[in-house]
Amino acid sequence: MFAVFNRFDKSYEEAARDQGATSWQTIRHVVLPIFAPSLIGVALFGFPLSYDEFARALLTSGSYTTLPLEIFGMTINVTTPVLYALGTLTTLFSFLLIGVFLLLAWVNARKRAKAGSDAGKGMVGSS
Repeated sequence: MFAVFNRFDKSYEEAARDQGATSWQTIRHVVLPIFAPSLIGVALFGFPLSYDEFARALLTSGSYTTLPLEIFGMTINVTTPVLYALGTLTTLFSFLLIGVFLLLAWVNARKRAKAGSDAGKGMVGSS
């Protein structure tokens, strides 16, 4: 996340404010579209990696049982088909999330392509 935030050029925010955008409009129309692909990528990458965080889950879970601890408990005792079913479900869920975000990106790209550019059309309403 630091790499994403550190390479953000603040001149985009300044340009939006020079054009009269409010703080909320600047965040919604300038900052979020720039950060959104990176945020989605970090979330999609971090979700599967969270299964591998056994050490942190063990230290911070307290009296609760998290999914990494449950999986570890299943592998120490007797390996049951439940473990394989859980692995299959979590893998399918990860693929489903990735597919949904890819579909949203594709729909968004098509919507932007359909809207097209207004370059070369001149000023609207001028004679």
